[in-house]
Amino acid sequence: MKKDQKAAIIASIKAATQDANIAVIADFKGMPVEEMTRLRVKLRESNATLLIVKNTLARIALEDGPHAVIKDTFRENCAIALGSDDPVAVAKAMVDFAKTSKTLVLRRASLEGKVLDTAQLDALAKLPSREALLGQLLGTMNAVPTGLVSVLANTIRGVLYALKAIETKKAA
Repeated sequence: MKKDQKAAIIASIKAATQDANIAVIADFKGMPVEEMTRLRVKLRESNATLLIVKNTLARIALEDGPHAVIKDTFRENCAIALGSDDPVAVAKAMVDFAKTSKTLVLRRASLEGKVLDTAQLDALAKLPSREALLGQLLGTMNAVPTGLVSVLANTIRGVLYALKAIETKKAA
């Protein structure tokens, strides 16, 4: 491979990792092409990509980027999954696929520059998705004003019932 080709590959890896908020490194040694294609499709559904790169070029590309903490993990056959939208969806896709695959082994991950081992990556994958968390937050935020309105309405309703009872008593 020529020097300018290597520079172009390093630049493309660097650009891809700059935008990514999560990077998951996995060992894919012995994985058939069909299985690799299924993994790519599953990651594409999570708005993530899977890159297979030379380890030396990946180390150089990650040198000064946000995922530099995992650059030393590149050895043997490595694939790197990069996601820029929902890190939980990427982690879930990788962990679920690793459970069903005999050949994919997760090594490490970087979540916005912090190193995650496989146990932490598994814990991240068990979290609800971003949309579910936002829905829970919205429900919690909506519960406070709804409760306040209910309390105030019940107070006024009690006064109205008392006034109505007095009106019917005087009318009788």
